[in-house]
Amino acid sequence: MKLVFLSIFLLLATAIKAQNAIDNRQQEIVFHSVSIIPMDKERVIENQTVVVKNGKITAIGDQAKIKYGQNALVIDAKGKYLIPGLAEMHAHVPPVDNIEPMQEVVLLFALKGVTTIRGMLGHPLHLELRSKLQRDEIIGPRFYTSGPSFSGNTVKTAEGGAEMVRGQKQAGYDFLKLHPGLTKETFAAIAKTAKEVNIPFAGHVSYDVGVWTAIDAGYATIDHLDGFVESLVPGIENISEQQNGLFAMFSSSKADTSRIQKLMTALREKNIWVVPTQALAERWFAPGKDPEALKNEPEMIYMAPTTVTGWVNTKKNLMNNANYNAEAINRFITLRRKLIYECNKNGVGLLLGSDAPQVFDVPGFSIHHELQYMVDAGLTPYEALRTGTVNVAAFYKRSNDMGVIKTGAVSDLVLLNGNPLKDISQTKNIEGVMVGNHWLSKIYIGNELKKLEKH
Repeated sequence: MKLVFLSIFLLLATAIKAQNAIDNRQQEIVFHSVSIIPMDKERVIENQTVVVKNGKITAIGDQAKIKYGQNALVIDAKGKYLIPGLAEMHAHVPPVDNIEPMQEVVLLFALKGVTTIRGMLGHPLHLELRSKLQRDEIIGPRFYTSGPSFSGNTVKTAEGGAEMVRGQKQAGYDFLKLHPGLTKETFAAIAKTAKEVNIPFAGHVSYDVGVWTAIDAGYATIDHLDGFVESLVPGIENISEQQNGLFAMFSSSKADTSRIQKLMTALREKNIWVVPTQALAERWFAPGKDPEALKNEPEMIYMAPTTVTGWVNTKKNLMNNANYNAEAINRFITLRRKLIYECNKNGVGLLLGSDAPQVFDVPGFSIHHELQYMVDAGLTPYEALRTGTVNVAAFYKRSNDMGVIKTGAVSDLVLLNGNPLKDISQTKNIEGVMVGNHWLSKIYIGNELKKLEKH
C-alpha cells in the first residue's frame, strides 16, 4: 500500500512540475535517448544523453558514460530531436510605457522556440526589459534592442542625427534602427557618428540613400531586402518612391536580373548580413493569400481583434491600390525568392527574421513560416536552420557557445517531435523549450498560450 501511495505521489509531483517552468539553476535537466542536431554540420547524432545546468550544456554522450545528480529532471526524449534555440532577428517588442505587454510578447516568442530576439523598434523601457530578462526575473529570449528609430520624421538635420546617435550609445542600446525617409546628408551624419562611437546600425535603406551607399557605409544588416530590387532596375532614379512601391513591388517587373551578381559580390565583400523577412512579402503582399483566410488562422487568437482587423484592412488597401497587379506581384515574390537563394549561394550571410508582430506575422509563430519560405526559396532545411542558429551566433561573434549543441554552449534548446532536416515544418512540432535557465514543458507551453489568448 505504501508503494502505491508513493507511486501516486511521484506521478502527481511530476504532473505538477510539468505545469511550471523548471529553473535549471535549482535542478539539472537531462534529455535522455534524444537525437541531437548539433548544427556544426548536417547530421543527426542518435540516442544521446544531454545534461544542462545553470544555463549551460554540461555533458553530452552515451547514457552509460554520463553522470548527473539524483534530483535531476530526466526527460524521456526517445524518438525526439534536439535543436539549438531559434532567433527572430527582426522582432518588434511594443514600444509603450508599460512593461506588461512587452512581457507577453517576449513570452510568446519563447513558447514557440525563439530564444533570441533583436528588437527593431526601440523604447527606453526596453532597456529595463533587457535587464529583467538577463536577471531571469521574467521568462523570455535573450534580447538585443535598438533605440527609437532614425527616420525622416525623427531626424531633420545632420546635426540632429549625430546627436541622436551619441544619445543612444550613451543610453546603452545595442544598435541603431534605421527607418525610411533619411536624406543622403542625414544618413551620412548618422553613419559617420555611429562609426566614431562604435555602435552598429541596421534596418531599412532610405530611398534617397540607395543600397550601394548603404553597403559602402557598412550596415550591420539590411532588412527586408530593402533596396535590393531597386538596384536591379535601370533608370530607378527616374521613378518616384510612390511609383516604386514598398520594396520596389511596383517597379520590380523592370528588374534586370543580370545585375544580381554585382549586388551579391558587394554584400559579401563588405560583410553585410541580410534579414529577408520574406514572411512579410508572402503573407502581406502576395495576392494568393486571402486576407479573410489569414484572419482565421489559429495563431491570430494571440493578437488583439482590433490588430487583426487592421491587418486585414492593410492588405485589402494594398490590393486595391491602382498600381497593384496580381501577376506582377507574384513575379515580385519570385524575384525576392531568387535574391534569397543567390545570397545563400554566394556566401552572403542570411539571418532569420519575420518582422513580428506585423501584418499577419504573429510573434513566435511567424518564424516557422519564415523557415518554410527559406526552403521555398531554394535553401535546404539545414541551410534554413542555420539562418536562425549558427549564422546568428557568427553575427554576434559567439560561435563558440551559441547556435550549436555542444558541451559548454548555452542551453537555448528546442525539443521537437520530428526531424526538421527532413521536413522543416517539424520546427512547429514542439515538445518543450529550454530558454536560458528555464525548461518549458509541452504542458506549460499549452497553459501559457491559453492565458495569452486575446479573443
